[in-house]
Amino acid sequence: MTKSRHANAKGPRLGRRALIGAGAAGALTGALAGAAPALAQGPTQWTLVTSWPKGAPGPGTTARRIAERITLMSGGRLSVKLYGAGEIVPAFEVFDAVAQGTADLGHTASFFWSGKFEAAPFFTAVPFGLTPDGHHAWIYHGGGQALWDELYAAAGVKPFLAGNSGMQMGGWVKREITDLEDLKGLKYRIPGLGGEVMRRLGVTAVSLPPGEILPALQSGAIDGAEFLGPWSDLALSLNKAAPYYYWPGFHEPNGSAECLVNRRSFDALPEDLRAIVAAACEAENARGLAEADWQNARSLEDIEAKHGVKLRRFSDEILGAARKAAEEVLAEVGRSTDLAGRIYRSYVTARAGSLAWGRVARHAVLDAQLRFPAG
Repeated sequence: MTKSRHANAKGPRLGRRALIGAGAAGALTGALAGAAPALAQGPTQWTLVTSWPKGAPGPGTTARRIAERITLMSGGRLSVKLYGAGEIVPAFEVFDAVAQGTADLGHTASFFWSGKFEAAPFFTAVPFGLTPDGHHAWIYHGGGQALWDELYAAAGVKPFLAGNSGMQMGGWVKREITDLEDLKGLKYRIPGLGGEVMRRLGVTAVSLPPGEILPALQSGAIDGAEFLGPWSDLALSLNKAAPYYYWPGFHEPNGSAECLVNRRSFDALPEDLRAIVAAACEAENARGLAEADWQNARSLEDIEAKHGVKLRRFSDEILGAARKAAEEVLAEVGRSTDLAGRIYRSYVTARAGSLAWGRVARHAVLDAQLRFPAG
């Protein structure tokens, strides 16, 4: 595993990206103590690799702001260079790049690592799970951060919340879907636990990096795909290959991105720079969600009129079957390992509390707004 290089060192240097919540900050205090102040020799350069096309609206924008914020807040003492998917490593190799020290930082999503850690998707999105506010509450205040740290610890990786694309749409398809029969045999790009739910409904779930979705739709390699919301999806031009756009995104009611930090690189920083990395991620977690909510609302306003998109709602038959399958999938993951079981139980407890509060708070207010519109 490589150590952080200084500006006058020879050879490429990699890495970037980490977020911390207020609750997680305390957990870092012990790890921060005693780091050698090597920065006296000059500024440290880190490389950030991502799973997104460089500059892609949403997660690509978030990754750029994190790199810029760390560099600026540190006064250049910690300089972060950003690379998009494929520039140094492919989209699905970001975790390994950070774990092996090829990169110091990675900006990605935890559900890409379900092959390594069965419970990893819990930290991005769970079908019929927590919405962004509830997910943040679980990570920052409900013990989620400690479980996440434990999950990645053996790989030498420290995760942080680092941006959120908000609630998702159900995705794009080339032909209309009216019932469960229409799902059978459908080749659909959908990662994480949502992909397993769709498999149980007869779908052929396919995992593709974001930059490969449009070519796959255009070539016929897949019949449909989900990515994020209207803002990011239109930026990828998915509407040009599949005219039907479905809601709700039951498979991803939350869109947490993660910043992965090489633990050895992080521990080598002095305490103030570690605090800056954490603060930059936490700030972007709030900023990214606000941006996604605003831009998705603007994009949805004219998605039919200007782009010819046909908005459709998943039928109650599909939603009911998906909900049943989702609970089965989650429980199975919870039985896979002892740690997965603890993550599962912690998550479903947080979800129950969020629903109970939401029933008399957010959901009740939103329901009243829809039932009794202004004017």
